[in-house]
Amino acid sequence: MKRIVALTLNPAIDKSSSVSHVVAERKLYCARPRFEPGGGGVNVARAVKKLGGESVLLYPAGGLTGTRLRELLDEEALHHRPFPIKGAVRESLAIFEEATGQQYRFGMPGPELSQDEWEGFLRELSGMEPFPDYLVASGSLPPGVPAGFYAEVVRIGKERGARTIVDTSGEALEEALKEGVFLIKPNIREFREMVGEDVKEKQQIAEAARRLVESGRCEALTISLGAAGALMVSKEFCRHIVPPTVPISSKVGAGDSMVAGIVLSLARGMSLEESCLFGVAAGTAAVMTPGSELCRREDAERLYRSMTSEQ
Repeated sequence: MKRIVALTLNPAIDKSSSVSHVVAERKLYCARPRFEPGGGGVNVARAVKKLGGESVLLYPAGGLTGTRLRELLDEEALHHRPFPIKGAVRESLAIFEEATGQQYRFGMPGPELSQDEWEGFLRELSGMEPFPDYLVASGSLPPGVPAGFYAEVVRIGKERGARTIVDTSGEALEEALKEGVFLIKPNIREFREMVGEDVKEKQQIAEAARRLVESGRCEALTISLGAAGALMVSKEFCRHIVPPTVPISSKVGAGDSMVAGIVLSLARGMSLEESCLFGVAAGTAAVMTPGSELCRREDAERLYRSMTSEQ
């Protein structure tokens, strides 16, 4: 299998719990909390592992929370390479309200990285041996890091012969696209912002996506359409995928699971179209799991078989 490296510059420790009711200005007694590694690239690496693959995770870590994050990653037997920073890794909190079935999610800002720190991170990536065949850059950028950071990652990937998948949004994505990304995975809101058009119908979305590919800014993209599935577009194909209907427990982690399914399938030698199909299956499998749990391998593989048997 070809090598995968997932990276994020803004990892987190995700704390989750539940309470009967969320009531303002009252002390609430929650259930025993659950702690998990979090952040875009972290969750991609975790989902690759859950799907039966292996990857290396590259991330910054500092403070007591950075130490705890390394311990949590060790507990999941992930291959990971922390890069030391002065600031503490951020935390996030998710509270499930039992009475309504609603989830309240609170994200904290990441630590501010100095220029020496983020430039050192890029040098660490550039010097990796062996260098990966697929590089996944995922997640938000913390304070102090310029919007062009992921563009530098794409540039390094090209110089070392890797295909880079970028999963972020806003100016960071725009800058990365200027370098020519292998694959991106925006949701429909992010895609509309990116192309500057209020595209709504499937044909409109597909045409805008084709123009993006023809411009050379990316080779392929998979656009998440929510309950309507996903639209896969490249120079070779344009395909709307409607996954099987499944019970929805939580939508947390669906996007990261989709990216993991795509990159793992590519690393296993599957075609881009087949890989995107398995990615949608993995993303769909993730919504079947509770809380912040990612996809389960058995669910993803069963859904993929169901989807391919219908072709």
